[in-house]
Amino acid sequence: MAPKGQASGNTPLNNLYTAILAVAVAVVISTAAYVAFMCYTQYEEFAILP
Repeated sequence: MAPKGQASGNTPLNNLYTAILAVAVAVVISTAAYVAFMCYTQYEEFAILP
């Protein structure tokens, strides 16, 4: 429930922030996958901390 004077629901600005967040999460996940893939192809094992 929105406080008085504020509109509830989706606004274009909220949708923009959601899209930016989704792109940022996708970049982080794809970077982690790329690093894991390159580590595996170069060293033939995943980096496992002792």
